[in-house]
Amino acid sequence: MGADTPLVTPFRGERYADAAALSRLIAPPYDVISQEGRRRYAAADPHNIVHLILPEAAGDVNRYQAAAEHLAGWRDEGVFHADGSPSVYVVAQSFSTPAGERHTRIGMFAAAAAEPYETRRIRPHERTHRGPKVDRLELLRATHTNLESIFLLAPDAEGALAAGLRAVAEGSRAPDAAAELDGVDIRLWLVSGPEADRLASAAAAPLYIADGHHRYETAVAYAGENPAAGRLLAFVVSARDVGLVVLPTHRVVYAADRIVANLEAAWERFFEIRPVPPPADRVRLLAEAGRERTACIVATEGGQRDLLLTLRSDAPLDGIVELGRTPAVRTLDVAIVERLVVGEILAAGRSTPTLTYTPDPVPALQVAHLGKAVAAVLLNPTRVEQVFAVADAGDVMPPKSTYFIPKVPSGLVLRRVDV
Repeated sequence: MGADTPLVTPFRGERYADAAALSRLIAPPYDVISQEGRRRYAAADPHNIVHLILPEAAGDVNRYQAAAEHLAGWRDEGVFHADGSPSVYVVAQSFSTPAGERHTRIGMFAAAAAEPYETRRIRPHERTHRGPKVDRLELLRATHTNLESIFLLAPDAEGALAAGLRAVAEGSRAPDAAAELDGVDIRLWLVSGPEADRLASAAAAPLYIADGHHRYETAVAYAGENPAAGRLLAFVVSARDVGLVVLPTHRVVYAADRIVANLEAAWERFFEIRPVPPPADRVRLLAEAGRERTACIVATEGGQRDLLLTLRSDAPLDGIVELGRTPAVRTLDVAIVERLVVGEILAAGRSTPTLTYTPDPVPALQVAHLGKAVAAVLLNPTRVEQVFAVADAGDVMPPKSTYFIPKVPSGLVLRRVDV
């Protein structure tokens, strides 16, 4: 596709015909579903989307072909119906954060160009791995359908996209579909004609991948094989949407032979360190400390020796190449804390450590305070403008740098890629 080709367009989607059953037919994205979760969604309904996005082999039929046969059979049975005209699909998701705050994020499903990053119209901020791309490419080859979307952010400097989407979601028209998924209330409106064109054109380049890097690169690879498949399903949200929430991804370290207190002397080279009083609100304290400088909290057994680490203004960071290639990454809280705090805990013993991640500080603190983990390291969230800066610099963030909440549901809309 050339620079003059529209980056985002309406499309004719396919949706579940039984709108009343939608809550038991949709699921989260495939890459956040555990084995137990897959069993739960699969048991909810024989037509749940998980049977397509995480298919299982059947006899001599491999899992990808099984998904294709399921999809073809469901179409024949009328499980899905195709909408009559090119449209965008406005979706409002109302949800609670781990802190109990209520938000509503509004975005739209549309068809985005599947083109190499070199065009700079769609920009990544994460490094991908071969395995997931091979898996998703085989599924795409078998089904010829975008079963799930990627998640794109639009800078939307003038706020036109945010205003247009909110006008649909907060207008007088009743939604065309509604569902609930894991505590998130979902409403969907079908928008066609000139209004759809206006919303699509408001999602102007550059757009930034918030989630779904593997799926995007898979779609680009498939478009190289099949020129008719030059677009993919995307969920586009304005960076100016008041319901856009990014959570931090806290680190929890499990290991047998680490004594965190022994690391304080080394940390003092880079951080000002002070103990956290046991009754203090650690998340609030961390947010206050992190307004101007990088900060983190290291929690340990009993909660009596939790530490607040705040980066010194004269911290000698220039010689630490592991922080990242460009200033956009080297100044990220997550890059600094990952290298100088988490990395030091991981390297402090001979046993093999395990590192896990969670956006919720409560369970992270609990396992550390109970002594089940050697430490939990709480971080402040990465800001959206930092995501843009890293992508603009052509760099990538450390793994698990952002957690956009809620996840974009799979199964609300499907898109045939080569029709």
